[in-house]
Amino acid sequence: MIIQMNESKERKVGIILSYFSLIATTIIQLIYTPFLIKMMGQSEYGLYSLVYSVIGYLTVLDLGFGNAIIVYTTKFRAQKKYEEEKKLYGMFKIVFTVIGIIAFLIGIIVFFNINNIFGNNMTSEELEKMRIMMLILSFNLFITFVFSIYSSIITAYEKFSYQKIMAILNTILKPLIMIPLLFLGYKSIAMSIVVTLVNLFVLISNYLYCKKKLNITIKYYGFDNILFKQILGYSFWIFLTTIVDKVNWSVDQTILGIVSGTIAVSIYSVATNFNTMFINLSTAISGVMLPKVTKMVANEATNQELTNEFIKVGRIQFYVMFLITTGFILVGKEFIIWWVGTNFVESYYVTLFLIIPAFFSLIQNLGLSIMQAKNKFKFKSLSTFIMSIFNIVISIALAKRYGAVGAAAGTTISLVICNIILINIYYYKVIKLNILKFWKDIAIMILKMFIPLFITVFLMKIFKGTGLISVIIYGLIYTLLYAVTAYTIVMNKYEKNLVKSIFIKIRKIWGDKFEKNIY
Repeated sequence: MIIQMNESKERKVGIILSYFSLIATTIIQLIYTPFLIKMMGQSEYGLYSLVYSVIGYLTVLDLGFGNAIIVYTTKFRAQKKYEEEKKLYGMFKIVFTVIGIIAFLIGIIVFFNINNIFGNNMTSEELEKMRIMMLILSFNLFITFVFSIYSSIITAYEKFSYQKIMAILNTILKPLIMIPLLFLGYKSIAMSIVVTLVNLFVLISNYLYCKKKLNITIKYYGFDNILFKQILGYSFWIFLTTIVDKVNWSVDQTILGIVSGTIAVSIYSVATNFNTMFINLSTAISGVMLPKVTKMVANEATNQELTNEFIKVGRIQFYVMFLITTGFILVGKEFIIWWVGTNFVESYYVTLFLIIPAFFSLIQNLGLSIMQAKNKFKFKSLSTFIMSIFNIVISIALAKRYGAVGAAAGTTISLVICNIILINIYYYKVIKLNILKFWKDIAIMILKMFIPLFITVFLMKIFKGTGLISVIIYGLIYTLLYAVTAYTIVMNKYEKNLVKSIFIKIRKIWGDKFEKNIY
């Protein structure tokens, strides 16, 4: 019982710290990104974003093993199979090292072929910088794979507090180190080095945490072929989905780099920053739920129990995601103009193409965890793989004609077909989740939340404004109206109690501080 309470507390703290991390990331990006573009120039910022996007493809070589380690560790611990757990870690320490070497070698191959891939739309100076960054970030990827098992172990042990604190440090350290270097004239290459050094710090910290706090010492106990084949059968479909996600979210920048150049990439990259923050808002909750869902499935939870958890988490995600989506629709264009200038106004439309379809799929993120826990990820992987090919074809055609907006539109079409239509049919028919009830709840919530949206639009039509002041005023008005509407006519009893408990804890913390100051 104590263990369950501790794990529940870790999940709650993990979610709170996730949102704190997102707030910190958002604030830093609001200040740091326009400064970065100004100091580096739009073209070089686009160049760095392009290299980072290319190197990101190699992260798929994880093959889904990181996720598999979380699931199998949770199962082994629940079943008290501690020897199997030790074998698992020893085996995958070797596997990840081999993967790291392969990733580095692929990076070297790309390094020698950069001229052939990107030579048509880039200068010789840009290509030379790209080669150097490719080498640095390939090494970064190598060390990430070598140490990646420790991050999976920490997640499986549900030590979310530590994990999120490290994420916050990671977010803060990079601009803190990079800003002085920008003033000294260093640009994209220095940024690649800083990213690598900060990542190394996080990876070593994870290793020390596992060794000192979790008492985990990884030794090689021999290669268990049966266990490896079993995990490979599970992880392959996670791996395939990871490839598809990487294609759907990153391929547009590569396509634009080839057919349009670095300016179009920089426009798309600004939109990607918003989209990444948007996705992270969703995974702040669902990202800490995989171990819990795995335990529920291992303990033979009913489909109704899983549906209830699915709806509960989805509704909570809705409040945050719908506010951000509609809020961006209202003031996003004016904000981007103020933030990074009129040269990036196209980023507003690119962002809309990315976040609107993403909203409908991200509030269902827990469904993916349920599929993973039930080992029924094959359909998701195959369907998204087919759609990713369609995405590439249509995005190339649209990017040539409409630039960054066209590339984003191609991604939108594939996301709607695969991540909304097909996946919901699968949830209903195969996973046996009550999807009709889920969408009935969401539809009612959307209709009610149109009230603050219409009021804000009406006010914006009457009292027109521009610039940051307008963004802040209407952003605050909408958020206030949204919060009041949500609490008074949308939230159920559980959600209202959740809000009350948060305010009680905040009041208690501030009350204790006030008493300490007095005495």
